[in-house]
Amino acid sequence: MSRTSGSDQADAGLRPGVGAKHVGQPVRRVEDARLLTGNGRYVDDLPHAHALHLAVLRSDQAHARILAINLDAARAMPGVRGVYVWADIAGIIKPALATSRMAGYQPTPIHALANGVVHFVGEPVVAVLAESRYLAEDACDVIEVEYEQLPVCTDPEAACAPDAPLLHPSLISNVLVERTFSRGEVDSVFADAPLTVSGRFRFHRKAPMAMEPRTYMAQYDAGRDALMFYTSSQVPGIVRDALAELLDMPGNRLTVVAPDVGGGFGGKTSLYQEEMLVCALARHVGKTVKWTGDRLEDLLSTSQAFDQRVVAELAFDEEGHVLGLRAEVISDVGAYSIYPWTAGIEAVQVISFLPGPYRLPCYFGHVRGVTTPKSPTGPYRGVGRPTSTFVMERLMDMAAVKLGIDPVEMRRRNLVQPHEFPYKTAVGIVWDQSAFIMGLEEATREFGYERAREEQAKARAAGRWVGIGVASYAELSGIGSRISASPGMPINTGTDRCAIQLDSTGSITASFGCASHGQGHETTLAQVLADELGARFEDIRVITGNSATVPHGTGSYASRTAVISGGAAILAARELRQRMLKVSAALLDAAPEDLEISDGVIHARLGDASLTFKELARALYSQMGRLPVEAREELCVIRMYDPVTGTTSSSTHMVQVEIDPETYAVHIQRYVIAEDCGRVINPMIVTGQTRGAVAQGIGAALLEEVVYDADGQLLTASLVDYLLPSAPEVPSIELVHLPTVAPNTLGGFRGMGEGGTIGAPAAIANAVSDALSHLGIGIAELPITPERIFRLVHSNSSATSTKE
Repeated sequence: MSRTSGSDQADAGLRPGVGAKHVGQPVRRVEDARLLTGNGRYVDDLPHAHALHLAVLRSDQAHARILAINLDAARAMPGVRGVYVWADIAGIIKPALATSRMAGYQPTPIHALANGVVHFVGEPVVAVLAESRYLAEDACDVIEVEYEQLPVCTDPEAACAPDAPLLHPSLISNVLVERTFSRGEVDSVFADAPLTVSGRFRFHRKAPMAMEPRTYMAQYDAGRDALMFYTSSQVPGIVRDALAELLDMPGNRLTVVAPDVGGGFGGKTSLYQEEMLVCALARHVGKTVKWTGDRLEDLLSTSQAFDQRVVAELAFDEEGHVLGLRAEVISDVGAYSIYPWTAGIEAVQVISFLPGPYRLPCYFGHVRGVTTPKSPTGPYRGVGRPTSTFVMERLMDMAAVKLGIDPVEMRRRNLVQPHEFPYKTAVGIVWDQSAFIMGLEEATREFGYERAREEQAKARAAGRWVGIGVASYAELSGIGSRISASPGMPINTGTDRCAIQLDSTGSITASFGCASHGQGHETTLAQVLADELGARFEDIRVITGNSATVPHGTGSYASRTAVISGGAAILAARELRQRMLKVSAALLDAAPEDLEISDGVIHARLGDASLTFKELARALYSQMGRLPVEAREELCVIRMYDPVTGTTSSSTHMVQVEIDPETYAVHIQRYVIAEDCGRVINPMIVTGQTRGAVAQGIGAALLEEVVYDADGQLLTASLVDYLLPSAPEVPSIELVHLPTVAPNTLGGFRGMGEGGTIGAPAAIANAVSDALSHLGIGIAELPITPERIFRLVHSNSSATSTKE
């Protein structure tokens, strides 16, 4: 068991000694040398002399028909090089269409510019190219658009009704996706159940809010009809494949590069209309085109998250054993089925993971993904599981209260036990093996749970509103080819490739299909490679985010890189190592099995004969006649890894909060996590990832909410209104790494990048409910803002007064 706290960071960042293993060590991130000194190169930092700058005129209507657009004044402005509506570019780029194998799914074409009708405030209507961004923005200001307003229905429950106005007239209803999971005789179980609890839950809409807004630049080579496209994307390979299809270009003439990327969190995993515009217009005008989004555009048009309404009921016996669960979910997916993930990416995941890490004999889950005139929803860190965990963990606490048992004991009685793995859930997900019980027990021990409850009782006796919350969850990570990252999506997201070579200078370069946006891939993957090869860490260069370096890669999302890219690294490095040993055997007059490699030196186990990597490379590549023909090897290897089903990551979160009874502000006093993320590659990076995810989970639980009014106008269009957690809101986090190894993945790795966003909202909701329990109040809506607590407290007081 390893533990970290806020003070441990100062002692981290060491390099292993000579001959020591790198995996498991807190190796300092190699990226930080440039990122923390202002030397990172983001898309906006790339040279762009003589580029044309794109500005986008966006709809100010939620749902309207475009009657006329007056472009004359904009086209006449000095420095303006082009003004375009959809009719001008329809022949050079096709609309994107996210397809799915799910029965009854309805796709929605996404045009680069609105095709006659706008479907949300912020949708691109007109594109302007000018010699500077200032000129392009000025030109947008003089464009006149005449709209005919169409019916607006922003309530997804109302939009489900048979007589609701259709947002897309070509569809048969506003329900883009519908899915049901069922196991057992649920109705009879509930009819016979000794006890039940139920609730209506709401998780409001959230924005990803990456530090770097979306930014794109396309450079066109007219002589070769080739595009070099730089994007702040998490998925350059997916973007390359999509744009090649939409532009009707061979993939070998379209290279997509994600350089340094300032955060993504799922919001940069989709294909956006601005990417389509930048590439299509660069090719059309034969010049470099650049677009840099601002924060308003980010809030208006980057995909959003959550926005689910859940009615759920849990049945259990007198001993607290869960008997059944049923849930109805409505997920507001916004205006379009996002490419390539579809409208099912969040919606279906909610009911897929609602049973959580618990034994559940009977289950019924039904979800509808409903289109409304708002920015589309898409993947966000945790993808559906923050909502499913929030609902299930609230139900578990509600059941514990009804039974009069401790919340920890309630979970202890229902978590899947070690001897029950592999465990197939009610929806068919298989938990291969994970430390469900160990995570609960270690979190309890680290938190000092019994003592904390004693101190809480004293605080309550003194009139303080103190609460303790617990949440346990499980997730699939490193998902292989058997399960798509989005239900029904036909794109294979379950593999990655590593192309590795020892060059003529003795240096090692490894390229992957993943794409880093802050996780430290250049460090962690180099650690894996160094151990497998016996190389020096500093002799390895890792390249990610370039579609031209491997035949196929889909980027980084869904806690996949450590498992899938790490597995590809292991396979490729092992093959390269064997080839290097074969060449070295000929040079050292020894058998390959009598050689070993460490710290960049190949040496005989017996005797003093040795070769450095540089000497090996020189002998193979440069020294004529040094090697016989039959001993030559190609020291360039590419290998693909597919974990098929992936693996299971799990965690238990415990948190203590105190609510100010005057301001109703929630203060987090202590936060403990015990997590099973498999064999840890770099504990310092794991700790940083977990802290960052918890900070986002705190934002979702207490602060962050995208608000639209009934007319579809965005009311939280700046960081004045859309609140983010800052340092005072994020406590020091005590983290326990559980000593487990994933049984079904190369290296024993599991994914861990999303756990903080999954567990934190549920744990905080339970803690706040516990703090308010003396008032008879439970939390069913996130975020838990002071205003919501005020309303709950006063509505409860009014109800009590009325009864009296």
